[in-house]
Amino acid sequence: MSPAQALQIATEKALDLVEISATATPPVCRIMNSGKYFYQQAKREAEARKHQKHIQVKEIKFRPKIDEHDFQFKKRNAERFLLEGDKVKATVIFRGRENAHSEIGLRIQQRLAAELTEVAEVEYAPRQEGNTMIQILSPKRDIKQRVKKSLAEESGGAAGGKRAARPAVAKEIAEES
Repeated sequence: MSPAQALQIATEKALDLVEISATATPPVCRIMNSGKYFYQQAKREAEARKHQKHIQVKEIKFRPKIDEHDFQFKKRNAERFLLEGDKVKATVIFRGRENAHSEIGLRIQQRLAAELTEVAEVEYAPRQEGNTMIQILSPKRDIKQRVKKSLAEESGGAAGGKRAARPAVAKEIAEES
């Protein structure tokens, strides 16, 4: 059908002639109400975005001269973030002459990864960039699934909702491992 005929049919029906695929031979066009089509497409995209989970990256900062209690405190926070399904960016910050001893920061990063092996996997190995050393840990897949399952069981009958159940679920799963 010629473009002129298609345009005439579209105007008779008070619709629009929309080009679907310009690169095809011959080009593909469609007669439709374009306003309604684009509105429905935008609604579908908005609905799809609503159901996506936005993964957050939580950052935990260390120094080369960190004390044992401080390390344990930050490790517990990292474990909690991982059990909630978030990624953890562990950063060791060096100042001045500390840059000469990057192996200390590497040991801190390796120790953190070793102590969190039950709940995390290393996504981005320790790498020094300037005066910082960065490592990214992501939650293990089986941990994510167990957290989702436990949340579904607890929040199914509870009026407290999803957020209220998280600390209890995270503690239970950490004890199971």
